[in-house]
Formats: sequence, structure tokens, C-alpha cells
Amino acid sequence: MAEIKCPCENEQDSSDDGLDETCIFCRIANGDDPYTEILAEDEEMVCFRDINPGAPHHYLVIPKQHIHSCLSLQADDIGIVRRMADMGRDVLKARDVKDFEDISLGFHVPPFITVPHLHLHVLAPFSQIFKWSMEKYTRFWYLTVSKLIYFWHFI
Repeated sequence: MAEIKCPCENEQDSSDDGLDETCIFCRIANGDDPYTEILAEDEEMVCFRDINPGAPHHYLVIPKQHIHSCLSLQADDIGIVRRMADMGRDVLKARDVKDFEDISLGFHVPPFITVPHLHLHVLAPFSQIFKWSMEKYTRFWYLTVSKLIYFWHFI
């Protein structure tokens, strides 16, 4: 299950309740960050705006349980990835995004992550991605949900 971390990431211990007190995303997921507006929430995850948006709509979906990164996921975690993507799409719909062919849902691969807590980037419209962020969301270190699910079929 997702609690298993990469051997290279052993310094990122989480507590018994699945939260890491030093992790800003754990604090956000727990409702302990007064500066972050939660756009969507369920018992498993939350969605909020990225503080450094790369597109007109740029949101992050994070699990409440501390999971280090997409490399920490196993094939049986496909359900949480799909639910994260569904929440991202729901937030886009609530914000009147109509063209779901022009979105990107994906994860950065370590070491190219800024916060060591699994987070799904939800970007729309992807055709209007900001120039400065083009490299961040089009290179090999950005793994889309569809690619991740495709790779799991071979595991």
C-alpha cells in the first residue's frame, strides 16, 4: 500500500496517524493552515489552489495520509490516484472549465518535487500554460495520471 516509501526517502518518517508534523501539506490536509482555502474535501483527500500557478486554473489534490511521492505508490494504489484525478476534474467543473481534452493531471517525480508529500497537479487549460512553467509540466519528470496507470498495467 502507499505508506511504503522509496528506500532513498527514509528520512521522511510519518507518524502513526499518517501525518508528518513538519509537512506543510499535512498541515493543510488537517485544516491547520489558515492561509489555504480548501476547494474540495472528502475523508481521504483535499484540493486547494497552487500558490505558484502554472496555468489559469492550477490546483493541487493531496491525500490526507502522508505519502512521500508518486514513487511511493504501488500498483494497488491505482484507486487513490483515480480518486485524486476525479476530485481534480470535479473542481475544474465547479469552476466552469468545459474542455477536458485541454487539461493536465500529473505528478512530479523526485527529486523534482518541492514538497515531499504526494500531490496531483491539476492544470487547465493546458494550452494556456504559462511560458515560465512549460518546462515543469512537459518534461520527463512530470508523470501524467494516464501514463502512471498505463505503466502499472505492466507491473
